[in-house]
Amino acid sequence: MTIRCNSWLQPRSDAAPGKRVFFSNKPYLPSQTPPGLQSYRNKDLAQKRGDGTGKRLPTDRIYDYDVYNDLGNPDTGANNARPVLGGNKQFPYPRRCRTGRARSAKDPHSETRSGDVYVPRDEAFSESKNVQFSLKTLTSVLHAAVPAVQSTLVDPEQGFQSFFVIDKLFEDGVELPRAEDLGFLRSVVPRLLELLRDGPGDRVLLFDRPANVQKDKFAWLRDEEFARETLAGINPYAIELVREFPLRSKLDPAVYGPAESAITAEQLETQMGHVMTVAEAVKQRRLFMLDYHDLFLPYVHKIRSLEKRTTMYGSRTVFFLCDDGTLRLLAIELTRPASASSPQWRQVFTSSTDTTKSWLWRMAKSHVRAHDAGHHELVTHWLRTHCAVEPYIIAANRHLSEMHPVYRLLHPHFRYTMRINALARSALINGGGIIELTFSPGKYAMELSSAAYDKLWRFDMEALPADLVRRGMAEEDPEAEHGLKLAIKDYPFANDGLLIWDAIKSWVNAYVASYYADAGSVAGDVELQAFWNEVRTVGHGDKKDAPWWPKLDTPETLSHTLTTIIWVAAAHHAAVNFGQYDFGGYFPNRPSIARTKMPVEEPVDAAAMEAFLDNPDKALRECFPSQVQATLVMAVLDVLSSHSSDEEYLGGEETAPWSDEVAVKAAYAGFGKRLKEVEGIIDGRNKDRKLKNRCGAGIVPYQLMKPFSKPGVTGMGIPNSTSI
Repeated sequence: MTIRCNSWLQPRSDAAPGKRVFFSNKPYLPSQTPPGLQSYRNKDLAQKRGDGTGKRLPTDRIYDYDVYNDLGNPDTGANNARPVLGGNKQFPYPRRCRTGRARSAKDPHSETRSGDVYVPRDEAFSESKNVQFSLKTLTSVLHAAVPAVQSTLVDPEQGFQSFFVIDKLFEDGVELPRAEDLGFLRSVVPRLLELLRDGPGDRVLLFDRPANVQKDKFAWLRDEEFARETLAGINPYAIELVREFPLRSKLDPAVYGPAESAITAEQLETQMGHVMTVAEAVKQRRLFMLDYHDLFLPYVHKIRSLEKRTTMYGSRTVFFLCDDGTLRLLAIELTRPASASSPQWRQVFTSSTDTTKSWLWRMAKSHVRAHDAGHHELVTHWLRTHCAVEPYIIAANRHLSEMHPVYRLLHPHFRYTMRINALARSALINGGGIIELTFSPGKYAMELSSAAYDKLWRFDMEALPADLVRRGMAEEDPEAEHGLKLAIKDYPFANDGLLIWDAIKSWVNAYVASYYADAGSVAGDVELQAFWNEVRTVGHGDKKDAPWWPKLDTPETLSHTLTTIIWVAAAHHAAVNFGQYDFGGYFPNRPSIARTKMPVEEPVDAAAMEAFLDNPDKALRECFPSQVQATLVMAVLDVLSSHSSDEEYLGGEETAPWSDEVAVKAAYAGFGKRLKEVEGIIDGRNKDRKLKNRCGAGIVPYQLMKPFSKPGVTGMGIPNSTSI
C-alpha cells in the first residue's frame, strides 16, 4: 500500500483540530468509498472547510474565500486606501483565500495588512524552493537597489542619461555598495553581500544580458520586431483580427468622443503600398490590431491626475499580414478623451522618411509598448492565470477529497499558486507595491484589472481553441489540424500551444474515461458537483449567473473543463511568464511605463516641443521608466522568469500520484512521451527558415511552449502549475 504524506503535522502543543488522516494512493469516487473510510473522508473535508470565522494561524489547513479587500492600507492615510475588488457591481473580481485579519479602523470593509499573509500550511514552499526563492529575491532586490543608491538619491525621477548608461547595466555591471548605503534595504542584504563577496569579482554585480539583446541589440527599434512579438512574444493573447472597418469603440460617445476611429483607409493603404484596398484586406482576413482603446480610455484622466510622473492614452495599433507570413506595422492611434478643461485629442502616427515624424513614430510605439506591458501584467498574466486559478484551488480542497480522482489529477497543477499569490498581494499588486510604482496605471492598476475581468473574462473562452476563435485568430475547420484554421499560419504561440493543448486533452480524456463510464456517473458525483457549483457561485461569484458556464453533466464536458483548468495553470501561464526577462529585461523593448505625453498633443507645450525637436533621443529616454523604475522591473522580471531547482514540469514522472492503476499509468506515460515529441517538433520549427516569425537573423527562437527546462532563466519550460 502506498500513502503519499506530502503534508505537515503539528505538535500536540499547537491547537490542531484533532488527528490527521492520510489516505492511501487508491482513489475512490464518493459513491464507491468503502464504508470504513467514508467518515474519515467527510471529516477531512469538513476540517479543510473550517467554519468561516476567526483569524487564520500559520499552522492552519483551512480553505475559505474572501474578496480582495487587503490591497490598500487606509489606516495610514486616505491616499493609501484602495477599493474592495469582488462582491460588488462596481468592481467584480474572483475571490482569494480568507485570512481573517482584523478590519481597518477607517474602513470596515477593508482588512488590515498586519503580519504575514496566511495560506493553508500545505500550500507553503518546500524547503529547497524557499531557500532558492529567498536568495533569488534578495539578489534581485540588490540589483534594483544598487543603481538607486548610486545615482538617484537626489532625484528619484531621474532617467537614463544615455543609451550607453543602459548598456552598462549588462556590460560592465555596477559596483556593490556598502551596506550602510542601502538605506531601508540595510537589514536584508548584508548576509547576501557577504555571500556574493566570497567569490572573484566580488565588487561587481551584473544583470544577465537578456536573450533578445544577446541576439540583436537594436531589434527594439525595428517595426518588424514590434510586430513579430505580438505573435511570438510574452503577450500573444492580445492581437486580434480586424473584422470590420472603420474601427469603432463600444464606449459612450457622449462621454468619450466619436466611436469611429481616426484611422482612415487612405492612411492604411498608403502604408500597405497600395497592394490592395482596406476593404479587400478585411475580406481576405489580412488586417489585425492591438486594441487598448476601450479598456484604457476611461482611466486616462484618472491616471494623469496622479502625483507620480506618468501618462496614458487609449490606443489602437493596426498590422497587415504580408505574403511571407510576417506582419507589417501600419498605424498607431493615440486618444485622450475630453475633460472639463479640454476637448478630445487624438492623432494617427505612421512610419515616415521625415525625421520629425519618424521620432514621433518611435515615441508612439513606446506608448503602445507600455500599454501592452500593463495589459500583459495585469490581465493576461495576473488576472487570467494567478487570480482566476485561486478559486479552483480553494473549491477543490473544500469539496474534493484527497481520495477523489479529480483532486489527484488537479492537485499537481495547484502547487505553490496560493503562496505566490499571497506574496503578490504583499509586494506586487498591493497599494504602493511594485506594479503601482513602475507601471503606467499607478494606483488604478487593480481597478483596471477588475474592469478587464468584468468585460473580458469568461471561463468558456479560456480554452486555447476558444480564445483563438474569439479573437478571430482561428476559425473552426474539422478538416484542419487541431480542428482549427489559423488566420496567420506562422503564429508561433498558437502553433506550439495547440500541440500542448491536444496533448493535455488526450491525457485528460483517458484519465476521465478510467473513472466515469457515462453521464450519470458524472452528474451523480456529489463532491464533483459541489466543487464546480462553488467555483461558479462563490469563487467567481460575481459572474455566477452568466449563461456560458459549462455544466459537468457528461464525461466530455468534464474532460473539457479539466483540460481548460490545466491549460491555464500550466501552459497559459508559462507562455506569458518565462519569457519576461528575455523580452522585458532590456526595458526599451518593453517599457513598463510612459512618463511623458506626445510632444504634439494639443494644446502643445511649446517648451516640450522645442526640447523634442532639439534632442529627440533625450525626449524618448525621458518617456522611458526612471532608473529606479527600470532596474526594479528588471529585477522582478528576473525573479519571475526563473525556474527553481525543485520545479515539477508538465508530464514529469515526479508528480504522478497514481501507482496501481495500469490504464492510468499507461496514459500518463503516453502523455510524457508526447510532450518529448513536441519538444522535437518545436526545435525543428525554430530551424525552419520559411517560418519567419520564429527563425531568422537575430530572432529569439520561440521556445516558451517547450515542456521541460533546467533551473534558472531559460525562456522555456512548462511547470505543472502557476508556481512563480
